[in-house]
Amino acid sequence: MLGTAIVTESKPKLGDFGFAGDDHVVPFEVGPLDVRGRAVQLGPLLDDLLGRHDYPEPVARLLAQACVITVLLGTSLKFTGKFILQTRTDGPVDMLVADFTTPGSLRAYARFDADRLAASIEKGETAPEQLLGQGVLALTIDQGQYTQRYQGIVALDGISLEEAAKVYFRQSEQIPTDIKLSVAKQMRRGEGGGEHWRAGGIIAQFLPEAPERLRTSDIPGGDGDPRTDIEGPHDDAWEEVLMLLATIEPAELVDPTVGPERLLFRLFHEHGVRVFEGVGVADECSCSREKIEGVLRGFSAEEIAHSTEDGHIKVDCEFCSKSYVFDPKDFAKS
Repeated sequence: MLGTAIVTESKPKLGDFGFAGDDHVVPFEVGPLDVRGRAVQLGPLLDDLLGRHDYPEPVARLLAQACVITVLLGTSLKFTGKFILQTRTDGPVDMLVADFTTPGSLRAYARFDADRLAASIEKGETAPEQLLGQGVLALTIDQGQYTQRYQGIVALDGISLEEAAKVYFRQSEQIPTDIKLSVAKQMRRGEGGGEHWRAGGIIAQFLPEAPERLRTSDIPGGDGDPRTDIEGPHDDAWEEVLMLLATIEPAELVDPTVGPERLLFRLFHEHGVRVFEGVGVADECSCSREKIEGVLRGFSAEEIAHSTEDGHIKVDCEFCSKSYVFDPKDFAKS
């Protein structure tokens, strides 16, 4: 007598979909609207990066925004290299630096004047544009040695980092682009509870295959040329994308129960949204003893003497706070 094989067919569980989770950038595409982009939620990575320096909360929020922009743009690189975001301004937070090294390493640092920051907090002037003040935002793409860097500069004159990033794409890339950012400090229950940082963001770009679609007069955010001689059907795809993105609540961008995939489905399910495998991002610094030693070997004898304190040279990495100690005798000029 032959036995009967019983096959139990189980329905896939929600987790079987393969949600990317925290600290992964999720690329997506909405074919009918000719839109491509990326979405991300940062969690543990942000806790480690911000907690290392114990930044005051307004500074931490600013640097978290810079990190979200950097990973959203840096993960678009199709080559080995770096994407660097840097601000230089006259506000209480006079410098932010975040750099992304392919395929997925992020580091970041903020510099601020403690006295001026305290005065701003006391007056309630903690909006990003108030903390940054006047200056510039530089976005740099570095493909490494023997290549020329590409850099876009945006004036920071009372606008936020989110608004400045949009200006960058409008002026430098001339690609209709929208970016949404959110940063929050949340309470976590259970083991490992307490306050934790979260940040999220989404970038969407209008990238039709037909070049003439970019020249239609109804698309905002292009090169500012109001064409009135265009013939053919009205193209409102990008306008629809902007309206959909405008419905995003800040809490949705940081809510771990939502995640990029659920958010993208909510926004674009009527058109069909395709998501791709997430790109992991890690809190990794590129500093090393060898690199710093190489820099010190380029110092003059006078510079080595000036850098020596208590019989040794100590170098602290501003990004990861790691300390390197050297013997000045190792750099004596023969």
